[in-house]
Amino acid sequence: MSEITETVPFPQDRTCPYHPPTAYAPFREHRPLSRVTLYDGREVWVVTGRDTARKLLSDKRLSSRRDHPHLPITTPRLAANVDRRPALLGVDDPEHGVQRRLVIPSFSVKRMAELRPRIQETVDRLLDAMVEQGPPAELVESFALPVPSMVICALLGVPYEDHDFFESASRRLLRGPLPEDSRQAADQLEDYFRTLVAHKRKHPGDGLLDDLVQQRLPGTGTGDSGLSAAEEREAVEELISLATILLVAGHETTANMISLGTYTLLQHPERLAELRADESLLPAVVEELLRYLSIADGMLRVATDDIDVDGTVIRADEGVIFSTSVINRDPDAFADPDTLDWQRSARHHVAFGFGIHQCLGQNLARAEMEIALGSLLRRLPGLRLAVPAEEVPFKPGDTIQGLTELPLTW
Repeated sequence: MSEITETVPFPQDRTCPYHPPTAYAPFREHRPLSRVTLYDGREVWVVTGRDTARKLLSDKRLSSRRDHPHLPITTPRLAANVDRRPALLGVDDPEHGVQRRLVIPSFSVKRMAELRPRIQETVDRLLDAMVEQGPPAELVESFALPVPSMVICALLGVPYEDHDFFESASRRLLRGPLPEDSRQAADQLEDYFRTLVAHKRKHPGDGLLDDLVQQRLPGTGTGDSGLSAAEEREAVEELISLATILLVAGHETTANMISLGTYTLLQHPERLAELRADESLLPAVVEELLRYLSIADGMLRVATDDIDVDGTVIRADEGVIFSTSVINRDPDAFADPDTLDWQRSARHHVAFGFGIHQCLGQNLARAEMEIALGSLLRRLPGLRLAVPAEEVPFKPGDTIQGLTELPLTW
């Protein structure tokens, strides 16, 4: 194994919205482990080989703890919220396992199959409105964002009439122009869910958050949980953190995949023609798009002990970043990886992570993408860009990748 002697700054912007940054090219020649420099000058490891990534993501000597003093911090925005420990994402076992067991039944394959008719109904209603309004349309705000927002609200039991607030807060949290914007957005989301949890304790509903409130705060409806004041505060804070991560991740990531997936298909007309001719390809198309686009680029870990990787040692307290966009273009794992090809088997990508922190919402994301993309292409056979491709704006490299808007006509 060889490594790069000169470090590369991380993260960097993409020059094409569906390809890894061109500055990451050296990683592909020096897999599976290299060094990168963060915005604050710190050097950390970056993992870019698929097999090594899967092995390390399953290694208990790598921690996700957000409060670990040596966790790599990739942006000032993240640094502004470093004192928070987001549920699931920012904790390790056994705490992670307890939290995951609370919510995983609501994201099972069976539960997602039961949700499909509701997702289809949501998609159809939004497409009806687009067709009635007539072309052109801006896909992000009119379709790609509302689909997962409506679905995750229904699943969690969050009032969709509040979507303007939490979509705006999510945007500022993930890509606010200043660290203070991100910090303020996180505070506002916490306050929102603190109020919602208090409401659900008195007026239980039938969403996942309602179920979690009843599990973690016994006596819901009576106001008497039987817990000590400290235990109750801890339970409420955990519920707030769980609700925040599920809501933000549940709509931001899928919205980006729907819009960027649509753009990518329109930029590959031969592949799009194959899909239009055979809708049974949809599951394979979605899987390949997940690999190809890799919108969540940069999973963060820190070593709690020395780890030998084929003769290179990651020392305890050293930071480790997983560059998903490069890992999922590893030619040793995916032949001709820069080609969009759903004839390949792409299920062994790491777009959803791997190991104990693998995204528990992946079955929901797949269902939403299949239904949204399939219905969009079926209803609008003449779908095409309303502006030149190079004029479509996309997001910078320090956040979830995607498009800020996508003007379409048909």
